[in-house]
Amino acid sequence: GCHACSTACKSENEVPLGVYRTWVQPTETGQFPDTQRHFQVTRCNHCENPPCVRICPTSAMYQRSDGIVEFAKDACIGCKACMQACPYDAIHIDPESGTAAKCHYCAHRTDVGLEPACVVVCPEHAIVAGDLNDPRSEIAQLVAKHPVTVRKPEQGTRPNVFYIAGSKVNLVPTETVREPTTFAAADVVGPLQIGGTRAEHMVQVGYNAQHQVPWHWPVPAYLVTKGIGSGILGLLSAAWLLGAPFSAPVAVFGTLVGLLMLAVTTGLLVFDLEQPQRFLYILTRPNPRSWLARGAVFLIGLSTVAGLWFGAEAGALMGFLSADLAESVRTPLMLLTLPLSVGAAVYTAFLFGQAEGRDLWQSPLLPVHLLVQAVMMGGAALVVVDPGNTVGWYAFAGAVAVDLFVTLAGEFGIPHASEVAAAAAHAITKGKYKKHYQVSLLVGHVVPLLLLATGWAPLGVLAAIAAAVGLYAYETAFVMAPQEVPNS
Repeated sequence: GCHACSTACKSENEVPLGVYRTWVQPTETGQFPDTQRHFQVTRCNHCENPPCVRICPTSAMYQRSDGIVEFAKDACIGCKACMQACPYDAIHIDPESGTAAKCHYCAHRTDVGLEPACVVVCPEHAIVAGDLNDPRSEIAQLVAKHPVTVRKPEQGTRPNVFYIAGSKVNLVPTETVREPTTFAAADVVGPLQIGGTRAEHMVQVGYNAQHQVPWHWPVPAYLVTKGIGSGILGLLSAAWLLGAPFSAPVAVFGTLVGLLMLAVTTGLLVFDLEQPQRFLYILTRPNPRSWLARGAVFLIGLSTVAGLWFGAEAGALMGFLSADLAESVRTPLMLLTLPLSVGAAVYTAFLFGQAEGRDLWQSPLLPVHLLVQAVMMGGAALVVVDPGNTVGWYAFAGAVAVDLFVTLAGEFGIPHASEVAAAAAHAITKGKYKKHYQVSLLVGHVVPLLLLATGWAPLGVLAAIAAAVGLYAYETAFVMAPQEVPNS
């Protein structure tokens, strides 16, 4: 517990204050006076199957041929997706460069035959590094001789940091309660008394490096605006192709609403980047395996096709284009709009699936849930554009009912596969985000259904607003709660 390794790491790699590439994590067990402190050096595991590499949209996080997981800060856009993908909490945003950073095995040293700085400085030789594929190396012999454990083997990442006599209270983040408490003894004296008032010294059993929650309100907001944009465009094209054409003004204003919501969605995504000026890197140097890069293709493709469709409808309505020309391009454009709308609506489910550090997001129901939410918000937007429109009315009401069922019976009615996912779900339904969840059910589902049941068109607009408020409350809980379950 001397912290020499974390200090050497900071010095060698010029790591700024407040963030860590490697840190010593002590945890205390037992009751005084029979207590024990367990130490664990924690860092990037340089996984053989690194999820951070797959999710990175610009390949800024990459795996070298020798197995080291390295990062190129000049290519990083600061999307923080790699932080969500890492099940070990090993990645942070460098406060000086605004890009992702982590332990890179002191690659600049190992490339010239030196050991990592943390290995050299450790006074107890508690850290051993080397080539696991070389049976003559010290590390290969240690791993062969001693029982070893790794962190979160169930994640399937195949981590390459092994612990001899590792303590479960450190290896499993949820093994012990870590919420801070305060000294409660009434007779505490000495330095805890400040000006006659007892100092509220925080006491906790686990002392861990503090890491930021990567995604905040822009992500729930983007899920709502994306649902509206993709939903109304998909609903308009599907209904028209099935023989329910809309009036020219509804087609114009409906596609305009969809385009505006897609623009807001893109703006929120760019706003949430730590390096927003690099947002075009997602197109100029994309990682084809990343669903963040694939999602950008869906959003751009949908915006382009819907823009052409809007131009044709608006041009015909205003007399700039002939009605025959608009008619000739409408069906091909709608045939393209429909699959792009579905793709834009559901790609986030696969992006969340790549965020392997957040187990609740691994739900197989998520693609269906996002599609239902898009239909719900698309119907709501269509009701606002044309309050008397029966297609929007029935689509809205039906999707609200289905979404309520999927939420209650699917996402939170079925036991979750892991303790971490169950902890996040508990925080949503019964814990910190309980009010958000209740608002989503009551305001986002029950109120719209009651208003729509009246059949009165003006109340349909209120129902649409209520559904949007409820969806934002739900997405806030769904996005934030899993991030607050500790990964280290």
